[in-house]
Amino acid sequence: MVRVSSRIDDWPYTPYHRRLLVIGGLGYTFDAMDAAIMAFLLPVLRVQWDLSNVQTGVLASATYMGFFIGALVAGALGDAIGRRRVMMVALAVYAIASLYGATTMAWPEFLGSRIVAGVGTGAESAIIAPYLAEFVGKRYRGTFIGALTGFFSFGFVAAALLGYIVVPAFADGWRLAVVITALPVVMLLWWRRVLDESPRWLESRGRIDEAKAILKKIEATFPEDARMAMADDVPLPAPGVDDEPSPPSWVANFQALWRGRQRRVTLMTWAMWLSLTFGYYLFFTWMPGLLVQRGMSLTQSFGYALVMYLAQIPGYFSAALLNEKIGRRATIVLYMAMAILCALALALAPDNTLMLLSGVGLSFSINGAYAGVYAYTAELFPTAIRATGVGTASAMGRLGAIASPIAVGYLFPVVGFAGVFALTTVVLAVGAGVVMLFGPRTQGLTLDAIVTEELNG
Repeated sequence: MVRVSSRIDDWPYTPYHRRLLVIGGLGYTFDAMDAAIMAFLLPVLRVQWDLSNVQTGVLASATYMGFFIGALVAGALGDAIGRRRVMMVALAVYAIASLYGATTMAWPEFLGSRIVAGVGTGAESAIIAPYLAEFVGKRYRGTFIGALTGFFSFGFVAAALLGYIVVPAFADGWRLAVVITALPVVMLLWWRRVLDESPRWLESRGRIDEAKAILKKIEATFPEDARMAMADDVPLPAPGVDDEPSPPSWVANFQALWRGRQRRVTLMTWAMWLSLTFGYYLFFTWMPGLLVQRGMSLTQSFGYALVMYLAQIPGYFSAALLNEKIGRRATIVLYMAMAILCALALALAPDNTLMLLSGVGLSFSINGAYAGVYAYTAELFPTAIRATGVGTASAMGRLGAIASPIAVGYLFPVVGFAGVFALTTVVLAVGAGVVMLFGPRTQGLTLDAIVTEELNG
């Protein structure tokens, strides 16, 4: 009997996968809009509500506090009840909380709405990549997931445009911006109704009949030559076989992350996510505000930030291509090394022009690293605990997102602009070293082969 996963590993790339890419990618776009808009709200809210540096930092971290909870819970739920159901609930939580946040009148209330919205976005961000990775053949998986994460860049650019055009244009422009970031999710909720549950997950739960039905449904959409080739090559799995018994509990899923050699993978992914996310959100959350405090006008700082955000797009998609050409591990280390150099240049930039160029380079490289990280993490855990593994790694990364804005609130008055970005280089260097030394190989391997090679190697 050929397993469901073995059949999917040989799938071609088809219009079905392009539709998955767009639907899943738009989820990342709206998640990014929600997170990125805070960078453009903070300078306004700081004045409107007379916030201190520390209060501003806590507000900047609010979304990421929710991210931590959402990612952690989504991973466990994704393995227990299915990936698709978790995504739908996460979208609803995010949309409702964001719309409520636009009506708040004081910063503690707005802080609470941002935490709850962060639970929704964190849950969705953690579940999309492992979910969609389970639908893609081994030849295209790295490029597909890298391109999927590239949709984050569109959300950041859209948030920058809102910050540049909408926020300064009205007395309560920040409220309108928050509403706009939430509304597209309502449309996405409808689109997501057409998504199928992961056949790999169904197989891991012993639900072979359902997995077989979804395989047939999906393959019916493939071009005729692809369907004929698969029919001759790999038979459909037999129904009614409990090929891989389901884990007994959430506790067992978390325990499995620390069993044997899986422990090394878990620790490596946690360190990778923590270092990259700390540097990422330190840069993107505080950049407009730091530019204002360095003497720029609000409009000028938002314009600089918009140019830096545009650099995300080639960063993500260039790394997506390299994921298959040089491997995920090499892509991550390469782009993190470039980010380190750009952060150093930003710390030492003597004028605004060099600051802009260094910021563009940092945006390009640190987002390219993420294209590798999302693809890499989704491959490193067995199907039965894949969402738990990715969710916990993403949650650990959110600790960096929580800590970095608060740390800047305390450190900026002491060490200044240069000190903040010097700190970024140290954190990124640690993460790159961990990946280079302890990251397993995944390029060109099936998801099952990756796990087998890592745990038995």
